[in-house]
Amino acid sequence: MTRKINNSYELGQSNAPTDGGDMLKTRADGTLVWEGVADTTYVPLPAWLGTRGIFMGGYTTPPINNIQYITISSTGNALDFGDLTVARYTGGSLSNTTRGVFGGGRGSASANRNVIDYITVSTTGNATDFGDLTRSGSGIGGFSSGVRGVFTAGASDTMDYITIATAGNAIDFGNLVQSRSETNGGMSNGTRGIISGGEPSASLTSDMEYITIASTGNSTSFGDLTLARGATTATDGDGRGLTIGGYSSGSGYQNIIDYVTISTTGNATDFGDMTTGSQNCSSCSNNTRAVIPAGSSATSTIEYVTIASTGNATDFGDMETNVSGAAGLSGD
Repeated sequence: MTRKINNSYELGQSNAPTDGGDMLKTRADGTLVWEGVADTTYVPLPAWLGTRGIFMGGYTTPPINNIQYITISSTGNALDFGDLTVARYTGGSLSNTTRGVFGGGRGSASANRNVIDYITVSTTGNATDFGDLTRSGSGIGGFSSGVRGVFTAGASDTMDYITIATAGNAIDFGNLVQSRSETNGGMSNGTRGIISGGEPSASLTSDMEYITIASTGNSTSFGDLTLARGATTATDGDGRGLTIGGYSSGSGYQNIIDYVTISTTGNATDFGDMTTGSQNCSSCSNNTRAVIPAGSSATSTIEYVTIASTGNATDFGDMETNVSGAAGLSGD
């Protein structure tokens, strides 16, 4: 039999058990084979997610350069990872599982930055300069295909992209349908990237837009959130995208969690609630669990949800340092 891997057909074992899974292994001659492992199913994580959650930067007084991390599958408190090259908050973040990248954000003296930093997710330590965005901005969204990373908005309609494995300056990707700020997160299924909510022209929006990550060009309308709001965070897993928290006109901080099926355009559906309303949260995912450190709710609380099952968030632990506007990603 054959199994298709990355558009190439590789040899597979014919005696794989029906009650277990298959593990890709390399023979001594360098050929790849699927080896049956009884009673075990190996499900690879998407190429932009992982088991370690990373939260980069944030705002206390003043902005900080701190990077914190957790193990997503195990509840508990965050630990110190290292430092960014420049203290800032509300930047965009993305990964290729191995490398985590943080772009833009607002630094000291309220100055926006175009700096891009990167870390190796599996190894604690300080960030290294990657390059620069095409423009300075804060309130940036970020998502990835595992190969290409896209940073969106930041008080503009600009989208930039990078090749995550290769350090260098970002390149123009295209434009959003509408210029927007306060869109602190993005979601992806590897093919399609979505940016949701924000504040175009000093008024909040419920609009979601999407792009095809592999093809540069302008975005297209996807649908609407259940409530117009800005300063949200977003993450993804199991084919779903979650938009979390934020603030709305007249009703302040929100505890709303919305979800969409990324492959199918349409309006968002209510998922559940965080324990408290908050804007400028951060988030990350291991494809099964989404973890959400609080933002401006003046608490160090971290919460989580199971992405495949709608419902309210549950306590996970606490941040080492309570911050607002950190950027979240995951990897191994």
